[in-house]
Amino acid sequence: MIQSLFSRTDSFIMFLSVLLLMMMMVSWTEAGYTGIVFSHTSKDVQGNSFTVVLRYKFGYSSCAEAESFSSCPGCSKKIDESSGEWCLREYTTWGSQSFYSYYYGYIGTWINNRNGVSSGVALMYIEGRKRSDINRPNSSPKTGILPVMRVPSNCPRNISLLTFDPDGDHVECRHGSNSNECSTCTPPSVLSLSSSCSLSFSPTNSSDEDSYAVQLMMEDFPSQTINMTYYDGSTVSINSTSSMSRIPVQFVFKVDPAAPSCIAGEYLPRFLPPTPEHGAQFFINVTETIEINIRAEATQSVITELLFSGPVNMTKSSSGSGNFTLTWTPSDSQNDDKESHPICFVVQANASSSIYQSELRCVIVRVGNISSIATPSPPTTSYVVVLQLKISTTLSLKDNKDEIEKAIKDELIRRGLPPDIKVRLLSDGSVKVNN
Repeated sequence: MIQSLFSRTDSFIMFLSVLLLMMMMVSWTEAGYTGIVFSHTSKDVQGNSFTVVLRYKFGYSSCAEAESFSSCPGCSKKIDESSGEWCLREYTTWGSQSFYSYYYGYIGTWINNRNGVSSGVALMYIEGRKRSDINRPNSSPKTGILPVMRVPSNCPRNISLLTFDPDGDHVECRHGSNSNECSTCTPPSVLSLSSSCSLSFSPTNSSDEDSYAVQLMMEDFPSQTINMTYYDGSTVSINSTSSMSRIPVQFVFKVDPAAPSCIAGEYLPRFLPPTPEHGAQFFINVTETIEINIRAEATQSVITELLFSGPVNMTKSSSGSGNFTLTWTPSDSQNDDKESHPICFVVQANASSSIYQSELRCVIVRVGNISSIATPSPPTTSYVVVLQLKISTTLSLKDNKDEIEKAIKDELIRRGLPPDIKVRLLSDGSVKVNN
């Protein structure tokens, strides 16, 4: 059950009473919850208020169960599903909000899991006070995950969560540790977590094969001391050790029976070019369509499907075994403009009755004029950027290199990159861009 908790942080007793009511409302829910990821984006500051866009992607064992759990049936939209295992849906809402902070949350019932987590608690803390460095409230980090991530018990695996922050803040992860973040806060014994949001799995015994509930919190931290302004004009200072938004990242980690081989490209699918690298960025406008081409191979298993988490109305298609395309056109009706949208995916394969997943890869699609998505100065993070654009010209690459570089630079600046970028056209036809 999703519920907006618009109680200000100094009204904690009120918050607790609403939380208890939520627990009673969902006590009947069947065990089928497989995780959730929240995010929020601040836009359009006017006076002492702003527009906030809230998104949550939630997984259940089936699409029917995922649809029926919400207090607003029909309000969420399906993203993707793995038949017989999970269904991923998204609910989006937005509206005007004054400069104060509050919680937005969910409670459900997890599928059976090895670490004994029954009640699922997922509360997002929204930092809604105006920041002095960007002159608007904070936007949360952006990340994504599939409802179920799997690995054979004898194969090592690292899951590097996407840690993109629209404001350029430092991002860290930790396990949920209190009643706002988890009911039973027992981390999976088979996973280790770094503050940089990387989960590591080492080969383990067959006795550890099972499903585990993962309950993480992702937080962003400013790069310097900044002032936060309330709706009434009062201010408070926070420094680089103070977290701002706190978003839940929850999913099921499934340890499967051992594989005959752990070499990527044999049983476990391996990504091949032109699959984008983890953390790549794409820049498009709300009227444009993006296509992300994904290719993978597995010589000892049969690739069956691409599984993804991404924006509403994104579609997937296949042009043959191991060749997939994700296609999406941002929509004003979904408030996609001026926002960063995470897309995460794996390729899945079968051999006999066994299922094998590739590594997780995630990219970011940034929609609209990037200059309107301000970043603090100096920026704290650098990214690999992938741009999908077409520039038609009759100029010769050999004789008109400078003119072509200028045309590319002009288009990149139009898309929102800073005007001091340096563009270099390489001999193989690729383009290198530096600040």
